[in-house]
Amino acid sequence: MTEITEVPSPFCGIGTDDLSIKVEGLAVTVTANGCAVNTPAFEQPISDTAPRIAGQTASLEAAVAKAAELLRDTRQPVIGGCATDVNGMRALLALADKAGAVVDNINFNAARRNLLAMQDSGWMNTTLAEVKNRCDLLLIIGTDPEVFAPRFFERFLWNEHAMFLESTDQRDVIYLGKTPAGKAAVSPTGKTPTVLACDDADLPDVVAVLSALVRNQPLQVETVGNIAVSALQKVADRLRQARYGVVLWSAGKLAFEHAELTVQTICNIVKDINMQATRCSGLPLGGKEGDYTANQVCGWTTGYPARVNFARGYPEYDPFLFDSQAMIANGEADALVWVQAYNATATPPRTGLPTIVVGRSGMQLEAEPDVFIPVGTPGIDHAGHVYRMDSVVALRLKKLRDSGLPSTAEVLNAIEQAL
Repeated sequence: MTEITEVPSPFCGIGTDDLSIKVEGLAVTVTANGCAVNTPAFEQPISDTAPRIAGQTASLEAAVAKAAELLRDTRQPVIGGCATDVNGMRALLALADKAGAVVDNINFNAARRNLLAMQDSGWMNTTLAEVKNRCDLLLIIGTDPEVFAPRFFERFLWNEHAMFLESTDQRDVIYLGKTPAGKAAVSPTGKTPTVLACDDADLPDVVAVLSALVRNQPLQVETVGNIAVSALQKVADRLRQARYGVVLWSAGKLAFEHAELTVQTICNIVKDINMQATRCSGLPLGGKEGDYTANQVCGWTTGYPARVNFARGYPEYDPFLFDSQAMIANGEADALVWVQAYNATATPPRTGLPTIVVGRSGMQLEAEPDVFIPVGTPGIDHAGHVYRMDSVVALRLKKLRDSGLPSTAEVLNAIEQAL
């Protein structure tokens, strides 16, 4: 048995790095500082270690050769998932370049809402360290951070020491849209958040009214989305009064058409507050399943986030045209490579195309792919690096056990060399 402390997590997006882990053989147990997200992800057992070809056990070398054979004569393969670490993503892009494939991150349709807003008008965002040390007002729009990352409030709002605040009692939390699922947003002294709840369908109008109030524009309504405009006026006033306000949202939770316009309105609220009276920053919630890592690595490699096509011999970016799921559904793709090293339940879309799955051990597949290669999970089976949600810190992941499973990078590099 081995006890390992100060273990960073690749699963929660916020860069939790204080877990204590007990390792007995291949069994991993979180003994301290776990949560509803991290604990089951770390403790998932290994159930298969051997590659399969058409459901039959095969050697790694044979599986790699078969994967290369399936990709060799394709005209438009797609590589989906992209849930891996920095080295895995580098290898994925090298394979895509060699095969002329589309690269499409698993969470890109949500990330696209942020990217379109940022590209159109820019944004002013902050880091988790700044939230921890400066934020005295957290406005949460359309999501619940406690569900996304259960320890978010503990680590970044109710931390014992803040460099520029005398006490965490100076912090206020306002929910706009969602109602908190638990008590994490309640301060250690019992200070409760303000909650202004509305349906998701009403959120665009609610945010638009808040934006108008921040700009001191006249309004002819008294309520919007069952929220009194006078209550939204208090939110606008509180944003102006804060020393360092932070507006948090999750693009993946904005479940309505043209959500990028609401993201853009949120970003405009942040900019307007900065122009008027005080400091304010945005904080888009994300970073699970390697999506920020995929976009970072693809960004510095190609100049674009992770929805690019290498079919013409150079990277082309289109956030709509190269949607891998749409390409598969429309018959535009002729092979699928699915890369998912973190989440055994995140399986590839069902398709009749030749399919290669490079996935976490224990993945429960609806249909047996042509090739399945189980790989180690970054931060458990091998060391690596991933980016947390604010994209400014690359976490150095630890190797916790010797599972014998190859890394995603090793498998994808081998397939690329075999092409």
